[in-house]
Amino acid sequence: MGVRRGPLTYGERVQLTDKKGRLLTVMLSPNGVTQTDRGFLPHDDMVGLPEGSVVTSISASAWHDRHVGDDADTSGSAPAERDRAKPWKSARAIGGWQYTVMRPRLEDFILSMPRGAQIMYPKDIAQVISLGDVRHGMRVLESGAGSGAMSLGLLDAVGPDGSLTTIEMRPEFARVAMGNATVYYGNRPAWWNLLVGDFDTRAAGLDEGYFDRIVLDMLDPWNRLDAAYRVLAPGGVLTAYITTTTQMSRMVESLRRSGHWTEPEIQETMERSWKADGLAVRPEHQMIGHTGFLVVARAMAPGQTALQKKIRATKDYTTDIDQVQETRKDDQDLDSLELRDISDRKLRKVLRDLDKEIGTMDQYPGPTEERSDS
Repeated sequence: MGVRRGPLTYGERVQLTDKKGRLLTVMLSPNGVTQTDRGFLPHDDMVGLPEGSVVTSISASAWHDRHVGDDADTSGSAPAERDRAKPWKSARAIGGWQYTVMRPRLEDFILSMPRGAQIMYPKDIAQVISLGDVRHGMRVLESGAGSGAMSLGLLDAVGPDGSLTTIEMRPEFARVAMGNATVYYGNRPAWWNLLVGDFDTRAAGLDEGYFDRIVLDMLDPWNRLDAAYRVLAPGGVLTAYITTTTQMSRMVESLRRSGHWTEPEIQETMERSWKADGLAVRPEHQMIGHTGFLVVARAMAPGQTALQKKIRATKDYTTDIDQVQETRKDDQDLDSLELRDISDRKLRKVLRDLDKEIGTMDQYPGPTEERSDS
């Protein structure tokens, strides 16, 4: 995408911010108008202005005076002549409210764009690009387009010299994602190959070892590891976005069992904004907490098995206690499953220390409350 510079023009999105920090994102169109609770903002007044300009809303009557007899009044984008019979509209549209107009950042665009599915938050998108080491000119495979939030981040990261291939199961989601990308770039990005269908079928038609990076955003990424490993180059990075702890556990254990992936890294990002007003500095009352986990691993070379950390023999992290209880013949089976093991020496020391403390308490009893029966 070429960087937009210079005055604002028709056909591009702008972001309006008032003095209270409230945001409004609109696309400029000829004779267009945006209605707010503080008046009307004519698009023609914004076209030709440089970014960082301040625009002021006008009242409904002022807009009507500008466009008496104009066919645009009945187009739906402007207050129609018949709306003059509704006094509450004019009362609310008082005008005189100021907004700063800017071109939106990618984060602003993502949070305001039309969406069909839940989007990935900008904080997670940034971590995927950083931890997944997605860089300019790379070939990236993505599973799950959703509304296109992650896709836009990846498209920007690889640039026109790279390529992004996205596999989306649902055709309607693919249309939403492509529509948002087209609006953001001004045209359909030529370096994006958006495929519709299930991941296994579509991935089977892709070249072996072709991709440098893979990003999975789906319910069961552990079932797609074989297909992902086939199309990922040795040393390539796999990043999976997972929302629950049970999904995260299954994904990590599947990566380890396969032997094709390095020891997975698990990340979670929290986001908290701050307010600074002179010496009154404090965090915002609200924050963006848990949204998802990022599981990152790298592909081993063919024929090589990943090195794994040795787990202490005294601890069993994999056997389910319910399975042991169903089949146990004696208490020895439960002993083998004990996770909080303690040596006899340490146990003797703990008991000795406790006996000493209890003896001290008995020797120097503290004050007791007398109970009175009323």
